[in-house]
Amino acid sequence: MKERPGLITMRGNPLTLVGNEIKIGDEAPDFTALDPNLNPVSFSTFRGKTCLLSSVPSLDTPVCDMETRRFNEEASRLGPDISILTISMDLPFAQKRWCAAAGVAHLQTLSDHRDASFGLSYGVLIKELRLLARAIFLVDQKGIVQYIQLVKELTHEPDYEEVLKAIKKWL
Repeated sequence: MKERPGLITMRGNPLTLVGNEIKIGDEAPDFTALDPNLNPVSFSTFRGKTCLLSSVPSLDTPVCDMETRRFNEEASRLGPDISILTISMDLPFAQKRWCAAAGVAHLQTLSDHRDASFGLSYGVLIKELRLLARAIFLVDQKGIVQYIQLVKELTHEPDYEEVLKAIKKWL
């Protein structure tokens, strides 16, 4: 599997991403992850919808918590033409508990803990931590990647304004 060292850091320390590098214009790879009820969900079932894929290290950390709450808030305003999926290595039970406690109901969480299918397919699996990098992928209705934001420092939030600008362009 391809390794890409030094693209991201955690508190300034370089980390290695494992998996395929995705570029704008690529067909979005299919992947399978678990929903909060342990049901496998294939990304291909979202074909025909614009999808925002937000990968985070863990919902139980402050930055991931803020990011996911923000995208949940945005999802309530963006309407039904976009699906927002937050993907992490958290266990499905932890995701379900976190969403209930945070009142997150406008986006879907998916757990990549079992196979790292998303992490490897999108090149965001962190070798040293077996967590996902903080990244955003916007996939259009035809399944083509239209926007990517890989957050260089794991402890930083994404540039929400850039993400929202990209979403509005494709809705």
